[in-house]
Amino acid sequence: MNRKIYNWKCKNRILVLGKRTLIMGVLNVTPDSFSDGGDFSDSNKAVEHALKLVSQGADIIDIGGESTRPGAAPVSPSAEIKRTVPIIEKLRSHTDIPISIDTMKAEVAHEAIDVGADIINDVSALEADDAMVKVAAQTSAGVILMHMKGTPKTMQNAPAYGNVVRDVGNYLQQRMQFSMDKGIGREHIVVDPGIGFGKTLNHNLKLLKNIPTLAEADLPILVGASRKSFIGQILDRGNPADRLAGGLGVAAWAAQQGAHILRVHDVIDTCDVCHIMDTLCSGDV
Repeated sequence: MNRKIYNWKCKNRILVLGKRTLIMGVLNVTPDSFSDGGDFSDSNKAVEHALKLVSQGADIIDIGGESTRPGAAPVSPSAEIKRTVPIIEKLRSHTDIPISIDTMKAEVAHEAIDVGADIINDVSALEADDAMVKVAAQTSAGVILMHMKGTPKTMQNAPAYGNVVRDVGNYLQQRMQFSMDKGIGREHIVVDPGIGFGKTLNHNLKLLKNIPTLAEADLPILVGASRKSFIGQILDRGNPADRLAGGLGVAAWAAQQGAHILRVHDVIDTCDVCHIMDTLCSGDV
């Protein structure tokens, strides 16, 4: 493991990335997410689950109110705010853990940050809403820039690349430069190659095998592969709930290859795997 250390600035806090693999716990408060849609639409259940993820070792909680599964239709900003903001506000009253808002909408991000979110996780890399970059710059939030080919509704319609590693890497560098030109400090940015977002099985495998190449952009890397369909394709597991072992295998690989943050549903198991991987890869042993 050759992982550079970064200080990631997220509003008024700094997260040290690279000393160990950080775990971002997923909290979907949508009725139609691919893995846990509808499970946490009740705010009390959602907060209870988030606190459970914290107790299991999550370093960040990522809250999303709009499904980005393949084929998903967009929802209005007001609906997304109604789903997410009360939960963020309630969760913030219980814990100081960093909170990420998973949204492509500036209005949603602004409201979420106002009640305690620290990070904007934008699967469109600030492209979907022209106002998002201004919200990110003005609030000093941490920003996750992800690669997605097309939109959730269209992204799996025969995605094609000249060279997927080069193309995704170039895109992330371009979006980083755009963000910096608009006033977002480099130290606020993390990049995500967007596993499963407009990629075939082969594309996903090539990206995972080339995490060190993507790291040459000199930015911390987040990998979100938990329960995704490419794992099901490899293992013949149609139900996302049956992909735990496969997801842990991907998590171990990504950590060993130098990913700084893993976005996962199964927090306690991934924390255990990454603790072992970080220990074995440490030069202190």
